[in-house]
Amino acid sequence: MTWSDEALLRSLTPSVLAVLVRRGADFAAAEDAVQDALVEAVRVWPADPPRDPKGWLVTVAWRRFLDATRSDAARRRREDLVDEEPAPGPAPAVDDTLQLYFLCAHPSLTPSSAVALTLRAVGGLTTRQIAQAYLVPEATMAQRISRAKRTVSDVHFDQPGDVATVLRVLYLVFNEGYAGDVDLVAEAIRLTRQLAAAIDHPEVAGLLALMLLHHARRAARTAPDGSLVPLAEQDRGRWDTELIAEGVEILQAALARDRLGEFQAQAAIAALHADAPTAEETDWVQIVEWYDELARLTDSPVVRLNRAVAVGEADGPRAGLASLAALNDSLPRHAAVAAYLHERDGDLATAARLYAEAAQKAPNLAERDHLTRQAARLNARRGR
Repeated sequence: MTWSDEALLRSLTPSVLAVLVRRGADFAAAEDAVQDALVEAVRVWPADPPRDPKGWLVTVAWRRFLDATRSDAARRRREDLVDEEPAPGPAPAVDDTLQLYFLCAHPSLTPSSAVALTLRAVGGLTTRQIAQAYLVPEATMAQRISRAKRTVSDVHFDQPGDVATVLRVLYLVFNEGYAGDVDLVAEAIRLTRQLAAAIDHPEVAGLLALMLLHHARRAARTAPDGSLVPLAEQDRGRWDTELIAEGVEILQAALARDRLGEFQAQAAIAALHADAPTAEETDWVQIVEWYDELARLTDSPVVRLNRAVAVGEADGPRAGLASLAALNDSLPRHAAVAAYLHERDGDLATAARLYAEAAQKAPNLAERDHLTRQAARLNARRGR
């Protein structure tokens, strides 16, 4: 299959899953049936592409679901489901993805389990990617997702989850799409726009602003050869000023409501970066203040790690290293932050060693290559 076909399958999966759930399939069985249909599509479509891909997937997935239920004892119910099989033909052009996000955030699940289940079943992330986002071993996350599937397999999806859980899912999908190997950014922004249009909530607006402000810099994040370009070295002329203006406007309206949340605070930090004409003119003092607010709201070690970088810029690298010393060195990207601060402090040997160490722990190829080049650059300088 071509990449475009794979992208089409990915985009249709949530809608097909939602159709099966609405028709009475429990979530775990519906997901299995949809996965079977996707495998069949990969086998059949290259030689015989359907005119209505979604309708084809719904029909095949429903039949797979029925085949599975025939092995159960409830014969009478199975016969009723057969009668309800959708007729072949075009499927309604309805976008169910956001609804499915809410359905997965079921009250019977803890927020962390609901997020993990949605990222796996709807967001298309692998168990490893989700585990990395949660800073837990892959095996632990696999068990969490399995428990969540078992929990919701016998419940009716008539009590959608809360907005906070859905926002957490959208945020993690965006982050994985922004920094990972699978491009999920456009989908995350699209769904967050839908949510902002449907719900008057300052944190929904804050998340949308955050996404737009980060996405505005995306074109400048990589060089023509695909290598990463650090924020300070990016060509700011390539930033999307329309997206920045939209993000700032949305953020200002949200902050004016005086109901600060973590996504608004993150968006405020992104806005300060976007507002600086050059890296040297960045208002790092104010960024540190926003990180203090964000740490108060989340008590997140990752937030404190990023704050250490900001402190290093505002008050000097030794102040940043002092902030970093209070954090566990097993945190993702801890070694990369330490390397950067040691380099700014003039300790090139330690910085080169830490860059190499950080490269070994990098979550993706682009970041690993960038950190490896940083280590090589410093080793070359030391050898002169």
